[in-house]
Amino acid sequence: MEAVVKKYQQNFKKVREKMDQWEQLQGLLVQQFRNASSIIERLETIQDLRNYGTLNCVDGIEVSVFRKQLESLEIILLSMKKTMEEMRNIVDYMEKMHRNSGQLIKVGSSQPSSKQLHNRIGVKPCLADCLDGLRILYDMHHSEYLLKSSIVSALSSLALKPSASDLGALLQLLVDQPNIPKEEVQLIFDIIFAEEIC
Repeated sequence: MEAVVKKYQQNFKKVREKMDQWEQLQGLLVQQFRNASSIIERLETIQDLRNYGTLNCVDGIEVSVFRKQLESLEIILLSMKKTMEEMRNIVDYMEKMHRNSGQLIKVGSSQPSSKQLHNRIGVKPCLADCLDGLRILYDMHHSEYLLKSSIVSALSSLALKPSASDLGALLQLLVDQPNIPKEEVQLIFDIIFAEEIC
């Protein structure tokens, strides 16, 4: 069983790398959202000729500026879609790790007993800790991905009918990452790598 625990620890190291990528993508997504929100918030102002002052003499200035802003918004929304696809790939990877984790513990053609799953070897984690940890990390990231997808979809619909308060609330929700509590994630890794801490 010790060899199986070592294999799980290797898997958790790979998952940690994916979580580092997730954090980078989270930062990128927040920046993209802020940029898109800025454009959406000024679309109404751009369409009002009174806001152009002496530039009013330029024929079609408001249409030209509006069109350019929409093009920029479209580019940002496409970038956000790509970021979301990369996040989806991470969720898929974690799902695969979780799904395949059951194969690691099979002894011959049978599943280990509950007692075997909860047996500890020194300070190493038990197999149940490993299985639960992978499941919890997958569940957290899957839920967070679904939330982010909803937020990105809502942003697109707000482009048609902007509301500064709605944009602010969506941004706050995106920044908060409510489904991935850092303390709980750290606790999982502390349990899995307990012997390295000692």
